[in-house]
Amino acid sequence: MSDISCRQISKGIAEGKAIVTHDPISFLGGVDPKTGIVIDKKHELYNQCITDKILIIPSGKGSTVGSYVIYQMAKNNTAPRAIICQVAEPIIAIGAIISKIPMVDNPDVDIINTISDNDNIIVDANNATITVN
Repeated sequence: MSDISCRQISKGIAEGKAIVTHDPISFLGGVDPKTGIVIDKKHELYNQCITDKILIIPSGKGSTVGSYVIYQMAKNNTAPRAIICQVAEPIIAIGAIISKIPMVDNPDVDIINTISDNDNIIVDANNATITVN
């Protein structure tokens, strides 16, 4: 078990299995808010479900409406449990905050190449730590 320091974006604590991508993600047109499945055919996670996972991404991209897609996913119970970004950008940060999804960024390691799919992760945004079990 190891702890990784990071920066808090959206408060909260969540635990779950990691789903990792090297591709930035756009929630508008990239993820189906009804199912939590990535529908962008060009994305590394195409056809995979991010519901109840710890989503690990380099950053977000796309339209500001993406914030509301994340909010809709939270209302539909299809959202990730937490989001970890190498570098957060406003669209996903706002989506996580309004949806009360724990989110952190700026980890002190290359998170994309440190954590693997299905690793058990605890995101403690309140204390700005990521624990890999």
